[in-house]
Amino acid sequence: MGPDGRMALSDHFREFRARLLRCLLAFAVAFAVALVFRHLLLDAVFGPYEDAQAKLPNGVTEATTSGAGAGLMLWLKLAGFTAVVVTAPYWLYQIWAFVLPGLYAQERKMTRIFVAVAGPLFLIGVALGYFTLPVALEVLIGFNPDGVTNLIDFNDYLQFFTRTLLVFGLSFNIPVFVVLLNFAGVIKGKQLAAYRPWIVIGTFVFAAAATPSTDPFSMCLMAVPMMLLFFASEVIARLNDRRRARARAALLAGDGV
Repeated sequence: MGPDGRMALSDHFREFRARLLRCLLAFAVAFAVALVFRHLLLDAVFGPYEDAQAKLPNGVTEATTSGAGAGLMLWLKLAGFTAVVVTAPYWLYQIWAFVLPGLYAQERKMTRIFVAVAGPLFLIGVALGYFTLPVALEVLIGFNPDGVTNLIDFNDYLQFFTRTLLVFGLSFNIPVFVVLLNFAGVIKGKQLAAYRPWIVIGTFVFAAAATPSTDPFSMCLMAVPMMLLFFASEVIARLNDRRRARARAALLAGDGV
């Protein structure tokens, strides 16, 4: 530990190794539990596809796999994705706890609350992604011409499923990272205000590209919460900038005495 309270580089490496091992251990435990409840997880994952097919004429809800080891890989991928989502609050905390010693005491105090909400926001985003999947799948499957039956390879569907939910979860954390960049002194609140129109446009473009279907419902369900979070992050950044300005002015006044 240095004289300013920061950790030495060697201490950071040891801290990184310890926290990485903790994350791997938590992942392994969640992975094992997910394998035990794999059939319930399979029903939950395949549910949006079944709901979408049920709303289409001549819908087929059977899935296929190909290859001798496809079934085993299916269970492993399903358990791995579940472990990543379930342990998200823990490994997000470990990332923050690794960065924390590199910050000054005031920075630690002011940013701890924002990192505490990163895990819940990730899970909320995943839940919203799951909620939109039946609508998105109904739109996508509906593009099949009449007389063409849609059969799904479950491994492909699982990739589609995990990518959609992870994008939703991570997108809800982007405003949190914006706040952290402000507390690190990289971004100012006035800069966020100046680029607000472009942030709104960029959010909708990102939501349109990230959502799996072309329907406006899924896009708005991602874009609107993201914009609200961005606006909240701008307010927090402005308040933090004012706090810094007052602290700087008090410091200069004290030096002038």
